[in-house]
Amino acid sequence: MIYWLLSDHINEAHLEGFNPDTDCVFICECLEDLAPVKHHQKKLVLLLSALRHFRHTLEKKNYHVYYVALDDPKHSGHLETELKKIFNAIPNTPMIVSTPSSFHLKKKIELLEYPIQIRENPQFLATHDEFEQWSTGYKNLRMEYFYRKMRVKYDILMDQQKPIGGQWNYDAENRKPPKAGLALPSPCQIDPDQITMDVIDLVNKQFNDHFGHTDQFHYAVTREDALNVLDHFIHHALSYFGDYQDAMIQNQVWMFHSHISFYLNCGLLSPIECIQKAEEQFLKAHAPIAAVEGFIRQILGWREFIRGIYWLKMPEYETHNALNARQPLPEFYWTAQSPMNCMNDAIHSTIDYGYAHHIQRLMITGNYALLSGIDPTQINEWYWIVYLDAYHWVELPNVLGMAIFADNGLLGSKPYAASGAYINKMSNYCQDCQFNVKEKHGPSACPFNYLYWSFIHRHEAKFKTNPRMKFVYHQLHKIKDLPQILESAEQHLKTYHSRPTRKDS
Repeated sequence: MIYWLLSDHINEAHLEGFNPDTDCVFICECLEDLAPVKHHQKKLVLLLSALRHFRHTLEKKNYHVYYVALDDPKHSGHLETELKKIFNAIPNTPMIVSTPSSFHLKKKIELLEYPIQIRENPQFLATHDEFEQWSTGYKNLRMEYFYRKMRVKYDILMDQQKPIGGQWNYDAENRKPPKAGLALPSPCQIDPDQITMDVIDLVNKQFNDHFGHTDQFHYAVTREDALNVLDHFIHHALSYFGDYQDAMIQNQVWMFHSHISFYLNCGLLSPIECIQKAEEQFLKAHAPIAAVEGFIRQILGWREFIRGIYWLKMPEYETHNALNARQPLPEFYWTAQSPMNCMNDAIHSTIDYGYAHHIQRLMITGNYALLSGIDPTQINEWYWIVYLDAYHWVELPNVLGMAIFADNGLLGSKPYAASGAYINKMSNYCQDCQFNVKEKHGPSACPFNYLYWSFIHRHEAKFKTNPRMKFVYHQLHKIKDLPQILESAEQHLKTYHSRPTRKDS
C-alpha cells in the first residue's frame, strides 16, 4: 500500500494500518497541492519546512518514504506526472489518501486513472456522513446545536448529559473591550533551524512575487514545537482568552489568542488534544469556565461545523452571491494603505505575520467587504491567499457565510454588519484615526458609519422583516440626514473601488 500525504496531512494518524514490510509513504511538494492560489510566503515556508521535518521523523521511525522535493531537478512540476512515477516504480500497488482540504483537489484525484482510495481525514472529529445525518434534522443549520452534539459525543465539559456549570455557551461573558494597561503575554516563538532556513531561501527565490514576506519567521514546523506553542497558550493566555477574545489593540497582533490554527489545519496538532488540555485547566481550577468553553467551542464547535458546511454544500456553495455584491477589491487590501486606521492595522498584521485574529477578520476586513459590497469571489480569494491557516474548506464558509452573508443566511441569521461604534467599543483604533467615529457623513466621518447605513438602506427589502433587524430599520427611518450619508458612501466607493486591484492568483 502507498500512503499519500498531502501538504496539510502532517500527522501520523494518516498512516493507520501501515505495514513497514510492504508499505511506503508518498509525499510530493507540488504547487497543485501546496499553492492552488499564490499563498502568503510564510505559509509556504511553514508547510514546506514542516513536510521536510516530518519526512525525517518518519524515516527515523523506519517508515519507507518516497519524497519529491519542490527543488529537486527531477521534479516534473506536475502532480499527475509524479503520481505516474511512483505507480511505475511500485506497480500493482493501491494508494490511500485522506480527504484533501479542497473540493476541487478531491474531484481531481477521483478522476485520475489510478487505484487511489480517499478515506476520512483523521484531523477532524466529525465525519462527512455524521454531519450530513445531523443536518437533515434541522431547517436552519446553526453551529450551537451541532456543538452541543459534539460536546456529548466526546464528553467535554459535561456532567453526565448536562453541561458543567449549567450552560452550554458563555459567549455573552466573552466580549470585554480592552482596558488601559492590559498586560499581554509574549507569543511563543521558535528559532528557525537549518531546514527552515533552506526553505526560506527557496521561497525567497521562487515565490518572491507572492503576498507577504519571509522575514522574522518564528512558527513551529515540528510537532514538538507545535505542542510547545499550545502549552504556552494554555499556561500564559487561556485564563484571559475568554474576556478579551473580541478585543483589538493597535500594534498588538497576538493578544490572548492561541495561534494554533496554523498547526491544527496542517496536522501538527490534533483537535482533541487541544480541547482536552484546555478542559484540564478548568477541572484543575486554573482557568475559568467562560474562557475554557469559549476556546473549546472554536475547535469542537465552529471548526467542525464550518468543515461540515463546506463538504455538505459544495460545489454550488462557492457561487453564492445573495446580496449581488459587485464592487472590486480595493488595492489597500494588499498594501495596508487605507485611510482607515483599523483596516491598516489588521492588514499590516496580515502582511507581516499571515495572521489577524477572528474579530479583525470578521468585524474589520470582513465587515468592510460586507458594507461596501465587494465581489464574493475576490474577497474570498484574498482571505485564502493571505492567511497561514487558510484552506478552501476554512475560508469559503467563513467568508461567504459569516463575513459577507453571501450564502443568504445558511450560517447566520443576520449579517454581521456594524458601524464605527462597534470598532470604537472593542478597540483603541479610533483614537489615532484621521476620521471621527462620531460623525455619520462628510469628509471627516468614519467610513464605517456611512457605509453601514448605506448597506442597511440598500438591502431594506431583504432584511426589514428579519426579527433581529427590526430595531435597525426603525432607526433608519428616523435619520434626517440620510441623503448626505448615502452621498458620502457613494463618493467613498468611487474613490477606493474604481482602481484596478492587484492580482495574486
